[in-house]
Amino acid sequence: MTNPLYDRLFAPLADRDRALLHLADGSAISGAAFLAMVHRAAHALVACGIRPGDRVAVQVAKTPAALAVYGAAVATGAIFLPLNTAYTAAEVEYFVGNATPGVLLADPKAATALAPVAERHGARLLTLDTQGQGSFADLAAAQPDHFAPVARGAEDLAAFLYTSGTTGRSKGAMLTQGNLLSNAETLAQAWRFTAADVQLHALPIFHTHGLFVGTNIALLTGGEMIFLPGFDLDAMLRLMPRATTMMGVPTFYTRLLDDPRFTRELAAHMRLFISGSAPLLAETHAAFEARTGHRILERYGMTETNMNTSNPYEGERRAGTVGPALPGIEVIVTDPATGTPLPQGEIGMVEVRGPNVFKGYWQMPEKTREELRDNGFFITGDLGRFDADGYLTIVGRQKDLIITGGYNVYPKEIELILDDQPGVLESAVVGVPHPDFGEAVLAVIVPKPGEAPDLAAIGAALAAQLARFKQPKALVLMDALPRNTMGKVQKNELRALHAARFRA
Repeated sequence: MTNPLYDRLFAPLADRDRALLHLADGSAISGAAFLAMVHRAAHALVACGIRPGDRVAVQVAKTPAALAVYGAAVATGAIFLPLNTAYTAAEVEYFVGNATPGVLLADPKAATALAPVAERHGARLLTLDTQGQGSFADLAAAQPDHFAPVARGAEDLAAFLYTSGTTGRSKGAMLTQGNLLSNAETLAQAWRFTAADVQLHALPIFHTHGLFVGTNIALLTGGEMIFLPGFDLDAMLRLMPRATTMMGVPTFYTRLLDDPRFTRELAAHMRLFISGSAPLLAETHAAFEARTGHRILERYGMTETNMNTSNPYEGERRAGTVGPALPGIEVIVTDPATGTPLPQGEIGMVEVRGPNVFKGYWQMPEKTREELRDNGFFITGDLGRFDADGYLTIVGRQKDLIITGGYNVYPKEIELILDDQPGVLESAVVGVPHPDFGEAVLAVIVPKPGEAPDLAAIGAALAAQLARFKQPKALVLMDALPRNTMGKVQKNELRALHAARFRA
C-alpha cells in the first residue's frame, strides 16, 4: 500500500536539484533540500508520539519550515490542522479542544497564552517562528533527513479545516487524501500548469486557497514558487517579472491596480492571474483587463470541497461568474425547500458532488447528515444560478456568511459579543461591498433606551476577543432594526441601506 498524496506531491522532489521555493531575500531552496526538511519534520512528529490518524495543529507564520510540517503530516499519516494566525488564544482553544491534536505548533510569542490551552487538552506545545526557528526546529534539526512514508489510502483523512457555523460553533471539515489529490490534478489540467511555471505565492497557507490549491498544484506539476510571507506590494511588483502565474484574493488585485507601477509591461510575460476566496467585483475585472490586457480567471470553491467551478483557461472568462463545473465534478442548483433541481436561470441552492467533496464534519454526525445528502451531493449554503452556457453566478449566501479579504466571518459570533456590551440593546452584523476586501464587516447597534453606547470601548472589546479580519470596519447606531411581520431582522434591508458606505 502506498501513500498517494506523498507519492505524487513530495516523493518526486528526491532528485530535484532545481529550486522549489524562491524566498523574498533572494535565496532559494531546492526540491531535494525541501524534502529533507519534510523528512526531518516527520521524524520530529513521530518523536512527539504522533501516529497515523493523530492531529497536528499548526498556528505559525508562513515559512518553508511551516510548509514542511504539512509534508511531514502527510508522510506520517497524521491529520494536518492549519489555523489562522490571527486567531486569539480563546479562539484556538475551541479547535484544540474539539480536534484534540497530539501536537500544537505555535509562534513563540503566543506560547505563553497557548500553554494552558495545550495543557488542558493534552497537546504537546512546540514553537516555530517567522525565521523557521524554535523548539520544533531544534527537535527536527537533530533528526535524519530520510523518512519512510506511512502507508495510507485515498480514503484516509489528510486534513481538518474548520469552518464556522451561524451559531458560532465551528465545524471540522474532514478532507481525505483523495479529496486533495483529485482536486489538485483537476486544477493543474484545467489551468494548464506545468514544470515551467513559477507561481507568485503571497497567500497564507492556513487556508484552502494558498495550501491545497496553490502549493499542491506547484508540487504536483514540478513547478516553482516565489514563496512570500504575505502580500507586500513592493515585493509583488519587484518579483512579478520572475513569475508566470499568480493566485490571489480580490484584495491583491485592487491593491496592484492602485499602484501606478503596476503596468501592462510589468504583467506582459504573465501566463495567468487567478482570483478566489471572495467575490471579484466586475469593476475590478474590467479595470484589470484595461490596465494589463489580462482577464482574471475567477473560480469557486469552499472549505468542504476545495474547487468546484472555474472560468475557462481557453474561452470566455465572464466577469461576475465563477464559470462552469470543473471536469469530474457535478454542480446543480436546487429548490432550497425540496432539493429538486431547478431549471437554468432560476436561483436556488448550489449543491456539489465529486471526488473533491469532504467526508463529513468531525464528531458532528447530525450536521454531516444535514449537509451531505445520501446521493453524495453537498448542500453548500450558497445561492446561485446557471446561465444558458453553464456559467454559475453566486448571488448570495443563505447563512449570511461574510467573506472579507478571502476570510469567512459569521455574523452571529460578533453579534453575541456586541449584545453583551454596556448600553447595547441588540445588534445585527452584515457584509457590505468593499472595493478592497470584496465585503466589509459592518455592525449595526441599537442602544438601550436613554443610553449612549461608547463605540470606542465596544471596538476595543471586539479587538480583544476577535481576530482582526472579523472586527467590523464600521459601527453604526440605529434607533431600531428593520423587521418583518414575524419579527425577523431584515438583513437585506441593512445591506441595501449601507451598500455605498465604502464605495469610492
